[in-house]
Amino acid sequence: MDKRGFTLVELLVVIAIIGILASVVLASVASARARGRDARRLSDMKQIQIALELYYGDNAAYPGNTDNDCGGWDAGFNGGQGSGDAFVTPLETAGAIVDTPGDPVGTSNCGGYAYFRYNAGSYGCDAGRGAYFVLGVRDMETSAGAHPDSPGWSCPSRDWQAEFDWVTGKFER
Repeated sequence: MDKRGFTLVELLVVIAIIGILASVVLASVASARARGRDARRLSDMKQIQIALELYYGDNAAYPGNTDNDCGGWDAGFNGGQGSGDAFVTPLETAGAIVDTPGDPVGTSNCGGYAYFRYNAGSYGCDAGRGAYFVLGVRDMETSAGAHPDSPGWSCPSRDWQAEFDWVTGKFER
């Protein structure tokens, strides 16, 4: 008697192998997506920095804060046109940027992008250098703590790098 076909054990082994391969592929895809979102976050920060400099060039000051949801910080956790997110609204109003970017993942609890303009001398910074802004990203997906590309920003009595995964700032003078 000639039996052709697979035994139940052989089928279960093949299904198990396919399952293992599928889980490896899905993990790789998820990791690539996270890296892609972090790359977008860094690109957005560069765009916002350019827009801040354009705004400064026209107004001789960086924009003030317009959002009161996150301790006065402008938070861009759901940004983009039509989102109702007030993240650095003056940049859009002044035409320095078309759509202020927001974090690619709809985070909450003041995660994602953040901007704050401090008065001269705040946190022990040199008052002679004028007011300054701090721009940062919380909750990046591929770094646990400070992102390797973060320029960092601190004043004598506060280090914002401890609060953000990526952060920068600049004085008005």
